[in-house]
Amino acid sequence: MKTYRMSLKQVAIAFYTIVHREWVRTFRIWIGTLLPPVITTILYFVIFGHVIGQRIGLMAGYPYLQFIAPGLIMMAVITNAYSSTVAAFFSIKFHRDIEDMLVSPMPPWIIVFGFMVSGMIRGVLVGIIVTIIALFFTHLKIHSFPTIILVVLLSSSIFSLGGILNAIYANSFDEISIIPTFILTPLTYLGGVFYSLNLLPVFWRKLSLANPIVYIIQSFRYGLLGVESHDLVISFLVMLFIAIVCFLITLWLVKKGVGIK
Repeated sequence: MKTYRMSLKQVAIAFYTIVHREWVRTFRIWIGTLLPPVITTILYFVIFGHVIGQRIGLMAGYPYLQFIAPGLIMMAVITNAYSSTVAAFFSIKFHRDIEDMLVSPMPPWIIVFGFMVSGMIRGVLVGIIVTIIALFFTHLKIHSFPTIILVVLLSSSIFSLGGILNAIYANSFDEISIIPTFILTPLTYLGGVFYSLNLLPVFWRKLSLANPIVYIIQSFRYGLLGVESHDLVISFLVMLFIAIVCFLITLWLVKKGVGIK
């Protein structure tokens, strides 16, 4: 049985190395990591905001462009947090670099935590960029700064871990796009990014509560605009529960070497 005897300094170095490696990679290929969400967001604001938004008018008491801005920001955060870790983790798995990590004194939780934080950093960075772009199209205010911070941290951690899980089970580069295409994208669009859940019939409104992205979008929209449609405590408990479960499952899979040995 492998025994870990790394000092606190060594643990910090290992963690920093993983995060720094992904940070450098993100900026080295910025055309593929940072530029696409910028272009996509501008298109969303132009098409949905100025073209469609003028016909819709107000949504929950706010101009339509202002209403969808929080959803677009969070969509960029979770998508990029996910994309960062699924690509990075599958890459080290494909090139068998993960095996060197597993046989080293580095504890598995550092591997999981390091990749999770690296994905969170990219997600938050893209979220900041998208927020700056949004300010050119509409006015945003901060209703509750603590809510914004908590939602961003919890949601980016959830989808960073989701990316690792996808990478663990993927057997080819093609398979890492299956989850984003058939699960993540539909859940995001059905999560209330472009509409208020209050517009839905009662049945569909209750059914939407099974979508975890609903809690993320609604909580973040409350943090920015003050629009409240869900109990914040319940929303945070749901996000925290999912984050903890995802971390424990990912840690167990890495310890067992499932899909990576």
